[in-house]
Amino acid sequence: MHRRLFSLFAVLVLALGLAAPARAMFETRANAAYVVDLTTDTVLLSKNADVPLPPASMSKLMTLNMLFEALRDGRVTLDTRFSVSSRAKAMGGSTMFLNETDRPTVEDLIRGIIVQSGNDACVVVAEGLAGTEDAFARLMNQRAEALGMEQSTFSNASGWPSPNHRMSMHDLALLASRLITEFPEYYGYFGQREFPFDGRAPQNRFNRNPLLDLGIGADGLKTGHTQEAGYGLVGSAMQGNRRLVVVISGLSSATERAQEAERLINWGFRQFIQKTVVEAGTEVARADVWMGAKLSVPLQVANEIELLVPALLRDTIEAELVYDSPVEAPVVKGDQLGEIVFRLPDMQEKRLPLVAAEDVARGGFVPHLRTAAQVLFDRAIGLARGL
Repeated sequence: MHRRLFSLFAVLVLALGLAAPARAMFETRANAAYVVDLTTDTVLLSKNADVPLPPASMSKLMTLNMLFEALRDGRVTLDTRFSVSSRAKAMGGSTMFLNETDRPTVEDLIRGIIVQSGNDACVVVAEGLAGTEDAFARLMNQRAEALGMEQSTFSNASGWPSPNHRMSMHDLALLASRLITEFPEYYGYFGQREFPFDGRAPQNRFNRNPLLDLGIGADGLKTGHTQEAGYGLVGSAMQGNRRLVVVISGLSSATERAQEAERLINWGFRQFIQKTVVEAGTEVARADVWMGAKLSVPLQVANEIELLVPALLRDTIEAELVYDSPVEAPVVKGDQLGEIVFRLPDMQEKRLPLVAAEDVARGGFVPHLRTAAQVLFDRAIGLARGL
């Protein structure tokens, strides 16, 4: 009861600049889009990003993820050879032109999926890892759920049109981020421009990713197109120490897809800057301590805080400090006692911990006496106000 009487919810605003006009949201022609800066884990754009949509060949990234995991676990190697079934050979659309006499290596299949967007290669991988494509699709669904891809369901390995084959732009970005960060030893394949594979598909040997030759730091990942899905792309680019992932879908042509992807990458790099806003160890507030050997404890950020902010707002950042005060002793250095909340126009808020900068032991006789006197005083004030 005494704690409730004295507990105050403290909300302070730490101003780090002067007021400035809000940034206008980027207007994309894509039906759905998601842009994230991986370096700072900052979402720059989200449009229909959690709507499950037909992903076309962009879902091949999930097949590659399953294959990369098998490589990492030692279940296969790059030199492992898979057989080609009549089902794989019969696949239409974009293919490697595999036949039943082939025994392609895992490395061939990786290149065939990434560069040639081979539907047949995806079926070969599915059957090689799980026995059947249906069984592989079930594994894909289980793995997607475990990875937090909440709006993804798979019915095949290639992205072949199916009413039960859906992914959101957000999930595709999560998957792209995983391929980049978890499998750097294989990520380089996404930047490969050409893969002729035995010269069988001279018109289908070039990587469809239109960003790779633009000199903007692009190095992946996958395009997709079906009549239902329209033209889509999962792209990534690195400039300086920043990496962007851009996911778009629903464009009307390959040209429009290329233009929109480039526009988004240029916008993401040129309209935002990375800025250190609070140094590690900086005291930003003090919280009163209940029954402590000290009256208050300083609050600080645990680590240096770097934010990606709109260039026009580089000197205008506001942080809300949220914490309970007083806190009950004992307090241990490093205990999280609140949060610092950053909110910028048209961007997701970022919440980071506020921690105790020092220990505060539970008090002895004098702090207890002081606290009891404070309780009696506050009760008296409350009674007086009630009269």
